[in-house]
Amino acid sequence: MSENRSPHILSTSANLLGICFIVLTSLKKLALTDGSIIDEFAVAAVMFFMTSCILSFISMRRERNASKKLEKVADFVFLSGLVVLFVATILIAFNLIK
Repeated sequence: MSENRSPHILSTSANLLGICFIVLTSLKKLALTDGSIIDEFAVAAVMFFMTSCILSFISMRRERNASKKLEKVADFVFLSGLVVLFVATILIAFNLIK
């Protein structure tokens, strides 16, 4: 486990953050936010991915010991964002939320 995962976490989080912003913008432009909780899921994912981006960026700038701790936290936050997106996708796919 000596490899540095922070650059991978940063780039992937940034990509998924952009996708979440596209979803939010589409929902707002198409006025689909009334009575929908999809935008709340997207905002939660944005918060997780933005936090993951910040933590992984700081991790790359720190010394090795502090870097590993920040990298683990960024990894956990990133996984949390993925879980939020997964749950939202499953709920939408099975028409449980509109």
